[in-house]
Amino acid sequence: MFESIDPRSPTPLYEQIAARVRVAVAAGELSAGNALPSVRTLARDLRVNPATVVQAYRDLAMDGFVEIRHGQGTFVQDVPRFMRDEERTAQAEKLVRKLLQDAARLGISAEEILQVLSVETGVDIRE
Repeated sequence: MFESIDPRSPTPLYEQIAARVRVAVAAGELSAGNALPSVRTLARDLRVNPATVVQAYRDLAMDGFVEIRHGQGTFVQDVPRFMRDEERTAQAEKLVRKLLQDAARLGISAEEILQVLSVETGVDIRE
């Protein structure tokens, strides 16, 4: 689940960790009651400071995605559907922004992207 964490990214590591958990919850990869890796285990696996993982878990707890049970671990909360939908929409927006930025660097126009999307989906998006 955490294979996409990139220490060279300008996005802080704790934000990347928290974002990955949010995506997993929104996509149904994680559901209520699932335990997240312990702080020590995840810090070791990602080769980051344990404080980084603690910050990610605290942010997730503040947003209602997880519950931290001292001495037991961190567990996924029952996240309301609207929160999962909002997270999916936010992730879709990020993907589209990145696509447009990458396309602009390559000199690909929005019209060309829409054309490819229309072909790939079978739906004329340009209407």
